[in-house]
Amino acid sequence: MTETRTAEPAGMRCDFCGETVASVRRVAIDEGYDRLLKPHKEQYACPTCSEKKDRERLGASGS
Repeated sequence: MTETRTAEPAGMRCDFCGETVASVRRVAIDEGYDRLLKPHKEQYACPTCSEKKDRERLGASGS
């Protein structure tokens, strides 16, 4: 019997958009923003989602 395996895509999955990317980011400490002091689920963002979250957090989303 021959077993067939599908290769997993390289990289990590963004918790926000679901894309598989080469690297992800997690902001834990920033001025006035300390996620290490509050219990929370760790989430990792691709560079695009990370930049969008930073703009929204800083009040510059433009939406």
